[in-house]
Amino acid sequence: MSRSIVRQSKFRHVFGQAVKAEQAYDDIRVSKVTWDSSFCAINPKFLAVIVESSGGGAFLVLPLSKTGRVDKNYPLVIGHSGPVLDIDWCPHDDNILASCSEDCTAMVWQIPDHSLTRPLSDPVVVLEGHSKRVGIVSWHPTARNILLTAGSDNLIIIWNVGTGEPLISMDDHPDLIYSVSWNRNGSLFCTTCKDRRLRVCDPRKREVVAERLAPHEGIRPMRAIFIRDGNIFTTGFTRMSQRELGLWDPTNFEEPIALLELDTSNGVLLPYYDADANMVYLCGKGDSSVRYFEITEEVPYVHYLNTFSSKEPQRGMGFMPKRGVDVTKCEIARLYKLLDKKCEPITMTVPRKSDLFQDDLYPDTAGPDPAMEPEEWLDGRDEDPILISMRGGYVPPKSRELKVAKKNVLDSRPTTRRSMSTLDTNSLPPQLLERLLEEIQNLKATVLSQEKRICDLENKLSQYTNGTA
Repeated sequence: MSRSIVRQSKFRHVFGQAVKAEQAYDDIRVSKVTWDSSFCAINPKFLAVIVESSGGGAFLVLPLSKTGRVDKNYPLVIGHSGPVLDIDWCPHDDNILASCSEDCTAMVWQIPDHSLTRPLSDPVVVLEGHSKRVGIVSWHPTARNILLTAGSDNLIIIWNVGTGEPLISMDDHPDLIYSVSWNRNGSLFCTTCKDRRLRVCDPRKREVVAERLAPHEGIRPMRAIFIRDGNIFTTGFTRMSQRELGLWDPTNFEEPIALLELDTSNGVLLPYYDADANMVYLCGKGDSSVRYFEITEEVPYVHYLNTFSSKEPQRGMGFMPKRGVDVTKCEIARLYKLLDKKCEPITMTVPRKSDLFQDDLYPDTAGPDPAMEPEEWLDGRDEDPILISMRGGYVPPKSRELKVAKKNVLDSRPTTRRSMSTLDTNSLPPQLLERLLEEIQNLKATVLSQEKRICDLENKLSQYTNGTA
C-alpha cells in the first residue's frame, strides 16, 4: 500500500487575513487611468496611492498610522501636469518617492515625516528625457540615487538623481515596454515588451545579453521579475487566453524550468516577490483573490500554497518590504489591496504557538543603507544588499534630506575675473575711489529720505483709518 508524502515546508500553512475595518484607509478616490500599474507603493513609514485629480496628476501620501476615513480635503502631491502612471519608494530612504506621468517626466519627491499640511507641488528634481509618457519607475536595489525610467517612446533611461543627469540610455526595445525588474545586486534587469520578447539587459554595457521570444504564447501583456537565485519568474497568457506562470533560467532560455496554467481571466497577473521566503504573490487586476507560491529546487519548482479570497475585486496592490512586517505576530508579508474607494491591508501569517522570535522565518533582510555610490556602480562594481537583522523589529530612521547637486558647465572653466569684493582697494585709482565713496553717501541719503517719507505716509494712513484726520 503506497503512502502519499506531503512536502515539508514552513510556509505550507501561510494564511491571509484582512485587517479590521477601522485599520483600513477609507474614502480614497483611486485613479481610473487605464494602465497596468499597481497604483500603490508602501514602505515602513508611508502609504502612497495614485488618485483621481482634476487638472493634472496627483497621488496621496499617508503615514501608515493614519488609518480610518481620509478627509476629502487632505493635501495631495500635485506636481505632474498629466495623470500619474507609476510610483516607487526609494529602498535607501523611506522619505524619498519617485513618480512618472503622461506629461513625459519623472519626478523625485521628499516627503516630510509628519502628515502633509498643504499640497506638495515642488519636487526635489524633475527628470526630463522622454518624448512620450513615462510608465515605469524603478530604483536600483543597492546603489544610491540610481533610478530607472521606461517610457512609451520605447526608451529606458537610468538617472543619477543626486545630479539630475541621465547616465545611460537604451533603445533596444521596438515596442511598448510592459515591465522592468532589477536582479538582486542590480547588475542586470529584465524586461517584457509588446513584441512578445523577454529580455535580459546589462545597462552598463548597453546591450541585451539574453532574450526569449514568446515565453507565453498569448499576445496579452506579460510580467517578469528576477528572483533571488538569478532565475526569472514570468506571468502571461496562453494562446487560448488562459493565464500562465513560468520559471526560466536566463542562461538557457530554450526550455522553461516550470510552466503552469492557472485559469481563464482577462486581468494581468502582477507578481510580488519575497526574496527572504522565496515566495511569489500573484494579484490580478479585477480579481478578488491573491494566490501565493513557493519557489524551491525540488520538482515541480513552483509550488502552489494557497489562495486568499475576498468579496470585492482589486484595482491595484501594494507590497510592504520585509522591514515593515510585524515579527511578533509571525507576519511574513503584508499586501495593501486597493478597492474603488478604499485601501485594505492583508496580512500573511505563519501559524506558530511560540511568542519568541522565529529565526527560521526571518533571515537577515535587505536594510535601508546603500551598498555603493552611483559612480562605483557605473564603473562596474556590483554589491549585494546590506543586510540587517529583524530581531526586535525594525525602526525606520528619521528623514534625511536628498541633496541634488546639478553640475555647472562653467565650473570647469578657469575664472579670469575677480569680483569687486575680492579686489584690494589700494590698487584703485584715487579719483575712482573718491567717486565710489561719494555714490555710497548719496545712496545712504536717498534711503534715509525714503524711510522718512514712508513713515509720514503710514502716519497719515493710520489717521484716516482711525477717523482722526
